[in-house]
Amino acid sequence: MQYRKFGSLDWKVSALGFGCMRLPTVDGNPMSANINEDEAIRMIRHAIDRGVNYVDSAYLYHQGKSEVVLGKALKDGYREKVRVATKSPMMIIKKTGDFDRILEEQLDRLQIDHIDYYLLHGLSKKSWELVKSLNLLNRAEAAVKDGRIGYIGFSFHDSYDVFEEIINGYDGWTFCQIQYNYMDVEHQAGIKGLKLAASKGLAVSVMEPLLGGKLANPPKAIGELFEGAGKKHTPADLALQWVWNQPEVSVVLSGMSTMAQVEENLNSADASGVNSLGAEELKLVENVRVRYLERTAIPCTGCSYCMPCPNNVEIPRNFKIYNDGIVHDDLQSARGTYLRFLEEKSRAGACVQCRACEEKCPQKIPISQWMPKVHEALA
Repeated sequence: MQYRKFGSLDWKVSALGFGCMRLPTVDGNPMSANINEDEAIRMIRHAIDRGVNYVDSAYLYHQGKSEVVLGKALKDGYREKVRVATKSPMMIIKKTGDFDRILEEQLDRLQIDHIDYYLLHGLSKKSWELVKSLNLLNRAEAAVKDGRIGYIGFSFHDSYDVFEEIINGYDGWTFCQIQYNYMDVEHQAGIKGLKLAASKGLAVSVMEPLLGGKLANPPKAIGELFEGAGKKHTPADLALQWVWNQPEVSVVLSGMSTMAQVEENLNSADASGVNSLGAEELKLVENVRVRYLERTAIPCTGCSYCMPCPNNVEIPRNFKIYNDGIVHDDLQSARGTYLRFLEEKSRAGACVQCRACEEKCPQKIPISQWMPKVHEALA
């Protein structure tokens, strides 16, 4: 196992972290509470035996059961071998007292007396305002002082501008967790957010390095690029190596559902390193990215000149979700994102075809024509 600096802390983290969001289930539903506990525990412990020293969960993963199973896996001396990260669910916190109530529940689920790295889960502009209004960082600091939490961080899902605001809005961050892969260099926090966090001494934990598994199983036309390159890397391995290649990255999280995935990712981590990819490999990544982008249906650049919409439709976000489904031949996942993460009033279906946005679009996209198509495909 390779190890990397964890921000400004005097501790090195394994290149691969075990993400407990997609544990094996008995019913085939990757998000269900019906975890195959014996297999999940076997996988987690095997990863730790191979050198993984960072495990990541959340209050909401597997409908609350992820932390329970992780707690069982950490018995028999495994707790002493790892640092535990989990998350406070901003989505369900309504009042200040909820923070401590949920933290106590998490400690009980995990059967441990402290959580090494505690994240405010899924910060966005809206939830950041909630954090400030409820003084949740004061509660987190109190938990650090009494020993229930080691360090405070956050995971993130919004635009770079919001990321910058959050990073600069609190001096006590030790680490952050961002979605990052070779298709997301300009999406959400992106490469600018990665470099900003690292410049301030924060450790950066990367989630979705394979974009929910999509980059591991590319469409045929893109898979041909790997075959032409001599198969030095599998698509999954190259995507992971691309993230590890960057010095600002501290740890790459992978949500693994099978022992085969654990083995493949462990072997990739063993071969990882900063600036380890050669010119040909970096060129292959760029060619793959370009080929993916060529499959984009709607030429939206995400500039947001069309916003705000007078009817509150999140136009660029609707287009991004739809394009992702087309690009990766995975409309099913796009539908899940559309229905789960967009409020009904913000979806394409709320468009009234007023065309106010079209006057401002530098790409001259016929937005009013695309919106019904997007809604029909995703709803």
